[in-house]
Amino acid sequence: MMPDTSRQDHWNGVYTTKAEDGVSWFQSSPDASLELIGRFGGLAQPSLIDIGGGASRLVDALVGAGCRDLAVLDLSSIALDAARKRLGAAASHVEWIVADVTQWRPHRTYDVWHDRAAFHFLTQAADRAAYVAALHEAVSPGGHAVIATFAPDGPERCSGLPVVRYDPQELARVIGPSFELVSERWQMHTTPAGGSQSFQFSALHRIA
Repeated sequence: MMPDTSRQDHWNGVYTTKAEDGVSWFQSSPDASLELIGRFGGLAQPSLIDIGGGASRLVDALVGAGCRDLAVLDLSSIALDAARKRLGAAASHVEWIVADVTQWRPHRTYDVWHDRAAFHFLTQAADRAAYVAALHEAVSPGGHAVIATFAPDGPERCSGLPVVRYDPQELARVIGPSFELVSERWQMHTTPAGGSQSFQFSALHRIA
């Protein structure tokens, strides 16, 4: 299914007007994500999909670690193009998916679902339910999800949009009983402009 055009226009606009290392969520090294993913069989081993990955440097680190079963999904084709160009020939090891996760249905399963700062933009219950449905289709029992959102003391808005803030327990409740919270981490992210944003990272294990 094609992405929601209003959402897609918004995020393409963001990446048209700002460099990929100029957006507030930019990280030169996604250390918290890498640490949690590394607990689930090592960075090179699991199959992984990065939801809302955009132009994130996570894909660079995973490809560099030897991961060869990797997908990046984002609404913005411009963001994905930036990541592809940055990776060069190594981009051929990645499946690039332009889609709205609330409308997308996976054609396969993955060992790890990763999302840093996409879920918290879903302010409508129907969108959250659609996200959780896609998560359940994409991750088989025994797999994991690493989901990062703004923490309860984090920003109430980002990129001109409202967000929903979570602690790990509330996030696990929204994701549902098929996933068990197994690890959590808190991070104070420094934006390229020098601001501070409080994040929580939750690792959840698919048990049913």
